[in-house]
Amino acid sequence: MGGPAQHVIHLAHGLRPDFETVLVSGTESASEGNMLDLAAELGVQVTRIPELGREIDAASDAVALLKLVRLVRRERPDIIHTHTAKAGMVGRVAARLCGTPLVLHTFHGNVFHGYFGPRKTRVFIALERALARATNRILALNAEQRQELLRYGIAPPRKISVLKLGLPLEALTRNAAPPAMLREKWGVPAGNRTVGIVGRLVPIKGHELFIDVAAHVQRQRASVSFVVVGDGQRREELERYAAAAGASVIFTGFEADRPAIFAALDVVTLTSINEGSPVALIEAMAAGRPVISTAAGGVVDLVRNGETGIVLPSRDPAAFAEGLLRLLDEPAEARRLAEAGQRSVYPEYDVSRLIANMRALYRELLAHRTHAASGRLR
Repeated sequence: MGGPAQHVIHLAHGLRPDFETVLVSGTESASEGNMLDLAAELGVQVTRIPELGREIDAASDAVALLKLVRLVRRERPDIIHTHTAKAGMVGRVAARLCGTPLVLHTFHGNVFHGYFGPRKTRVFIALERALARATNRILALNAEQRQELLRYGIAPPRKISVLKLGLPLEALTRNAAPPAMLREKWGVPAGNRTVGIVGRLVPIKGHELFIDVAAHVQRQRASVSFVVVGDGQRREELERYAAAAGASVIFTGFEADRPAIFAALDVVTLTSINEGSPVALIEAMAAGRPVISTAAGGVVDLVRNGETGIVLPSRDPAAFAEGLLRLLDEPAEARRLAEAGQRSVYPEYDVSRLIANMRALYRELLAHRTHAASGRLR
């Protein structure tokens, strides 16, 4: 579930007929949804490898690698393009074992800080450096992420390019969903302003800050509802945290209708500790919603503070609440930021731009490799 899944499904669909595509996926945890319905809607068949999961598991990972090797030997692709950390590791090893001519990897984020302790983090950095040597091109989603990869010494500058995320944004830009549709379902009192956060309920999203802000704001404004849209492993834990903080927070669970979600929210927030390219903010901005976020990773490339949204350098609930109240109390300012935000993400982050750029990159790399190979033959 999420941005990387949308990204690869739309690529697998949009690159046809220029490229024949095969999309391979692992399996999600029991508390996490998937995007197989989107794949089916676009006619993209997904080859599932049950042993490929998020967590490190030597036995399962070995089976996943074996199955991938068999698949690659059967399909004999010209290009293998991996996405996200775990699939990137297993997929690139399989590619090199099978002698695939061209191997690319896209970082949709990284696990270099905010996920694990120092020792485990060092292991992952060392693994990524080794994998980068077996990768022809590494793609970052924004300039900030590229600089981060360079700071960690993942690969030399010539090997790392920026290719922004691409999402189906056109429908969001002309969002005609009625705001009341989901507000009534969620139990938002009539007349309340609604502040939301959209995403998986996992530690890196930092939902505690959202809850602390809710408690802070609601002590001053009882007529502001706070909504957590999404599901995941931390739901019960976060519900307990909200109760202890004295915050009235609505947990909606997973919602599929993106236009309806953003129509129902007056302000969209992000409280992540680490981010690659924040899908929820891109979608919210495309839908014409004002946004406020922590300065996590790729957020600083996406949102220009004071121009297209509000970005806060610290995780201070009082400062976050102050910025949020400004958006709620100054509708003209909120509208100005929302309109500028929409212009900044569309069509820059639209899926049509992604497919055109990726098609051109594949052709460029294939042409270069063919030229180099013919030179050696001569």
